[in-house]
Amino acid sequence: MSQETVYAIASGKGGVGKTTTTVNLGTALAQAGKRVAIVDVDLGMANLAGFVSLTPESTTLHDVLASDASIEDATYNLAENIVAIPSGTGLDDYAETSPKGLREVVETLRDQFEYVLLDVGAGVSHETVLPLGLADAVFLVSTPEPASVHDVKKTIELTERAGGSTAGLIVTRTRPAGDVSYEEIADRLDVALLGTIPDDPLVRESVYAGTPLVVHDPESPAAVAYCRLAADLAGIEPPSVPEDASDEDAKSDESTTPDPPSQPASSSSSSSSSSSRSSDKDAESSRAASHDDVSSAITEAESDSS
Repeated sequence: MSQETVYAIASGKGGVGKTTTTVNLGTALAQAGKRVAIVDVDLGMANLAGFVSLTPESTTLHDVLASDASIEDATYNLAENIVAIPSGTGLDDYAETSPKGLREVVETLRDQFEYVLLDVGAGVSHETVLPLGLADAVFLVSTPEPASVHDVKKTIELTERAGGSTAGLIVTRTRPAGDVSYEEIADRLDVALLGTIPDDPLVRESVYAGTPLVVHDPESPAAVAYCRLAADLAGIEPPSVPEDASDEDAKSDESTTPDPPSQPASSSSSSSSSSSRSSDKDAESSRAASHDDVSSAITEAESDSS
């Protein structure tokens, strides 16, 4: 994957943890020192708008695609090494938006960041299919449920029709016991299994706490899995944590058990660091995301797409 820098994160079905995966994967990459941009390419259901303190006058990807603003105007700092380009929330803005300029946006960001993650909307439309062909590769996100896996098949077909390629499958909300292994699910789809994310109650807790899980509780099973996925993507050694930080998913699929990561900055230290940077850069701080905004983004994205 060393030559790939732009990834579309997609799922056929909503509510499978796609936005949560985008947020945590991007954050884990940023914690590893990589420059990351997350782009909300779901133009109709702005999943990432809650990441930044948007007002009705705020510039978004809608404005960029309507040729009313530059991509820099719609870029908002989330934390060190990571920014977001949200879509707008207004229906009028959506009506004036054309996805034709999305290719130029992606190419511009490709030159500026080491990784660009495209948060793709669920369903079938021109605006959801287009990013599948613009990305270097597509991450497929699915739960183990048959309906979710079935919808992933459609996404694979759409990716092929768009001229794109799949990087592999990320199975979310996995449990220790199951009738079918996650490797077998990937084999049935004829794609690689990139990783599994355990069904972890701390995911929801992190949402309400207002921080990505990899910051909120880096030793939790799902956070360990996200950090391992980021390490695999970046081609770096996953850091280590105390041995008692277990991954419950190991019981169901040892071949995809994430190695424990190091402890990233805690929520409090991250907030303190962000505050320090903000005091030095007032212009940037006015556009930086608060932890409550992050919580809102994930909650709304997963609820709306269910």
